[in-house]
Amino acid sequence: MPEFNLIQKIIIWAPPVLFAITLHEVAHGWVANRLGDPTARMLGRLTVNPLKHIDPLGTVIIPALLFFTTGFVFGWAKPVPVSPRNFRNPRKGMAIVALAGPVANLCMGIAWAALAWVVALFNRPSLAPLFYMGIAGVSVNVVLMILNLLPVPPLDGGRVLAGVLSSSAARLMDRIEPYGLFIIAALMLTHLLDYLLGPPIFWLQSLLLSPLTGLS
Repeated sequence: MPEFNLIQKIIIWAPPVLFAITLHEVAHGWVANRLGDPTARMLGRLTVNPLKHIDPLGTVIIPALLFFTTGFVFGWAKPVPVSPRNFRNPRKGMAIVALAGPVANLCMGIAWAALAWVVALFNRPSLAPLFYMGIAGVSVNVVLMILNLLPVPPLDGGRVLAGVLSSSAARLMDRIEPYGLFIIAALMLTHLLDYLLGPPIFWLQSLLLSPLTGLS
């Protein structure tokens, strides 16, 4: 976005990032509540108010560092508390709750793509920030969705996988969970994460933004 100054870029990226990480967590809590676990609701976490979900490191520091060093923004919010014992089937319930986060990001990605498409139809320079905000929203939500679907605990994909595996395999996943973040960090440092996530991220971004190609 070379035509925008730093403040304008922050304004463009901030809403997509805050909505992406906030509604991702709200989706977990909302589905958990529907399945019989009121923990998140009782703690006031079923709200779109980002102040209730901000994690100082994942919501502020990491996104800011990435923005100033790479130009891209990514982050996470404070995890919504879930008590599996409140579910009729704890493993299945946790899998459904985990899947809710990526599904929320997919829905937001579609919504941001629709915003970019509608703005592009008007083709007015004054609306350019909204257009680029839509593009940023697609990018942030696609990355957050695909990354969280990695079958590595504690990511959502790991919890979904544990929910469909046998009990013994699920227990093995539980033992891996304390090392999950180290596994992800190793994949990032060796650039294997780029090879794993790059193709599906590029494909989904292209799919969501494809209606814009006919307008260019």
